[in-house]
Amino acid sequence: MKASAFVYPWDVNQDPGAPARIAGLGVEQVTLAAAYHSTRALTPRHPRHRIVTAEYAAVLYPPGERWAGRGLRPYPAGRWAPGDAYGKAAEALAATGLEVHTWVVLAHNSRLGAEHPDTSVVNAYGDRYPWAPCIAQPATRAYLVDLAAEAAVRPGAHGTELESLGWYGLQHLHAHDKTAGVGLGEAGQYLMSLCFCPYCRAGYDGQGLDAEEVAAGVRNALEPLWRGRADDEGWPTVAGALGEDTAAGTRAWRETTARTLQDEAVAAVRATAPDGFQVLLHADPVPYHCGADAGVDPAHILSVADGVVVPCTGGTALLAPFAGQARERTVLAANLTVVSGMGGSPGTLAADAARARAEGATELRLYHAGLASDDDLAGVREALPAR
Repeated sequence: MKASAFVYPWDVNQDPGAPARIAGLGVEQVTLAAAYHSTRALTPRHPRHRIVTAEYAAVLYPPGERWAGRGLRPYPAGRWAPGDAYGKAAEALAATGLEVHTWVVLAHNSRLGAEHPDTSVVNAYGDRYPWAPCIAQPATRAYLVDLAAEAAVRPGAHGTELESLGWYGLQHLHAHDKTAGVGLGEAGQYLMSLCFCPYCRAGYDGQGLDAEEVAAGVRNALEPLWRGRADDEGWPTVAGALGEDTAAGTRAWRETTARTLQDEAVAAVRATAPDGFQVLLHADPVPYHCGADAGVDPAHILSVADGVVVPCTGGTALLAPFAGQARERTVLAANLTVVSGMGGSPGTLAADAARARAEGATELRLYHAGLASDDDLAGVREALPAR
C-alpha cells in the first residue's frame, strides 16, 4: 500500500538531512502541515532545536490577498515557522522524489476564539470553548471554506488532507488539561459538545425545538455524571436522556451543518486546484462525533471527496463503514501512530498494515515522522519496502 508520513515544516527546514531521512523510510508521500493549531512539539534529530512551540493556530505560508479587510482571517506563523516555511519544506521534500500533499487543520483555533469570542461553541451551561469555532455561524463558515481552498492548494501540492472539518467539542488536548476527573463517555461528550450560541439556538428552533428547553434538558441529563453515576450506551443514552425527538432534532441540525460545510469546503478546494488534485478528509464514520476526525456520513462523504483518513491506532473497526461505501478509486487511508511514546507500535506496523488492508484500507498514513525517535523510525523502515 502507498504510505505517507505526516511532517511539520520545522522538522525539515534548517535540517539538510531531513528530506533524505524521510524518503528513506520507504514512504512515497509526505503530508506536510500548511495550516496547523497551536502545539508544543519535540524535534529529536534537528540540528538547531529540540522543542518547537507553535504559540497559536496559524498558516505556515504568507496568507493571500483574499483576506484583506476581513474580520476573520488566518494568522501568519511566528518565529516557529517564519515566511513561507511550508513552501521551503515542500520544495526540499519534493527534490527527493516524495509526493507532497498539504495537511490543513480547520475548525480548531484557540487564538480565533480568544480574539473573537462570539465565534466559539457555547455549551448548555454558557461556557465558551475558545478552541472550537461554531461551524454554524456564516462568517466562520466563510472563513473556513476560504482557508481550506488557500491552505490546501499550495504550489506543487498533489492533494490535501482536511482535518477538523466539522464540529469540535469538549474533548481537546488543552494546556495543562484537567478534564478527566469525570468520565463523560460518548453520551456525555455529545451533550457537553452541543452548542447554544445564537445561531445554534435558531437552528434548534428550525427543528421545532425550544432551545432553552433543550439546554435545560442537557443540564439535567448531565447531572448523574457529575455525581459519578455514568450509564453510557452511546446514542441510546442521549436519546433516553433528552427524549427521542429532541435528541434527533439536535443531531439533525448538527449533522446538516457539518455536512454542508464539508461540501462547500471540498468544492472550494476543487475550484482552486488543478485537475487530478486529491481531496481527503480526516473522518469518523459516526456522524455525531466531534473532533479532529470529523463525524461524517460515509456514503455521502465518499460521494463528495476522494476518500478519507481514518484513525486506526486502536484498531481497524472504523474502516468498515467506509469500505462498505467505497468506489473504484476511493482512498481509504489507515492512520497509524508510529511514535512509541504516543501509544504507537512501529514494531507491529507490518501486521497492523496487513489488518488494515484486510478491512479495506488502500493506503497508510504514519503519524509522525518528525516526532518519532530513531528507534521508531528504524521500525518503520523495517516494515516498509524500500522505494
